[in-house]
Amino acid sequence: MKTLKKLFVAALAICLFAVTANAQTTPSSAANPWHFGVGFESGITLSGIASKTEIGGTARLQYDLSKTFALTLTSGYYEFLATNVRSAMGLVPVKLGLKAFVGSGFYFSGEAGVGIETQHYNVLKNVDYGAPKTTKLLWSGGFGYAVKSWDFSLRYEGFTGNNTSTYPKTNFSLVGLRVGYSF
Repeated sequence: MKTLKKLFVAALAICLFAVTANAQTTPSSAANPWHFGVGFESGITLSGIASKTEIGGTARLQYDLSKTFALTLTSGYYEFLATNVRSAMGLVPVKLGLKAFVGSGFYFSGEAGVGIETQHYNVLKNVDYGAPKTTKLLWSGGFGYAVKSWDFSLRYEGFTGNNTSTYPKTNFSLVGLRVGYSF
């Protein structure tokens, strides 16, 4: 896990260097800096949660600050699928982010926000207990490719926050893929 975090920090540093060294253009038109898109999300959890698979959908509002940078606001719904011993868990992400385009439609992104759990965390099937639902700090970083109206991205996403003092280790993370379409 520490190795993955080091790789993420290294990729982010390379991104910032590349953006400052050689500014490129974003695939959006300068006439309208606002873009709205929807996307399908899928991910594999890495740690801290019994579910191994996440699926969901998101909506994203993007505002182009310049030809190189764009602000994003993303929200939707993630479902962490049930396993043979754990119930499913839902989460509503609300994230603000920044896209840094590094050329030919490629970009690096970073987002931070909250994840609002909609069901108790890691509840055993057919048992009415588990860590109570809460709101977690959510942060992510990744890279992607935007061409015309399509947007493909890969990200690492971390969810941090303890549900109660009884359940102090309820942090988890995932690697996810988003396929989006902008209008």
